[in-house]
Amino acid sequence: MTVRNTSRGKLKLPAHVLFRKDLSLMLWEPHGTLDEVFVNEIVAFIDIAEEKASKPFNRFADLSALDMVDLNFKFVFHIALHLRLASASHSPVKSAFYITSPAVAHYAKVHAMLTDYSPLDVALFTEREAAAKWLKVPVEVLMVQHASETKVMGDHRRQSKQSRLELEPRLTN
Repeated sequence: MTVRNTSRGKLKLPAHVLFRKDLSLMLWEPHGTLDEVFVNEIVAFIDIAEEKASKPFNRFADLSALDMVDLNFKFVFHIALHLRLASASHSPVKSAFYITSPAVAHYAKVHAMLTDYSPLDVALFTEREAAAKWLKVPVEVLMVQHASETKVMGDHRRQSKQSRLELEPRLTN
């Protein structure tokens, strides 16, 4: 998918993205396999959205619906470097990752480590309530997209996707 402006000059949202202008918050809930194509699409969208935005916006990524991660360190490193450079002239923003699996946590930790000491304040959460408090938004906001996807998908989600996970504070190999 190419991120582009519509005929009215508005930015077309990628799949699984919801933007709450009233809260200056982008919500993203990818499904299936998180791969380079998927990541490049959301990064391209964020780049364009930041250029068009009148004020900075925070991000919430609900990664609980992922079945698999097909990324490597080199790619994650390049994306983090791109985001560091792209955000250098912007105001600070928060980027919260809701994670429920160790594999996804690994890549989110790498991203957080590589964007440390930049305008991107990245944090990982195993509970939506904690993420909502950190982002200073009602927890229901972080569940809206999740709930609408559940209605469409029925009960196809595996119960393990909803389980909580304790994370170690350090990056592991």
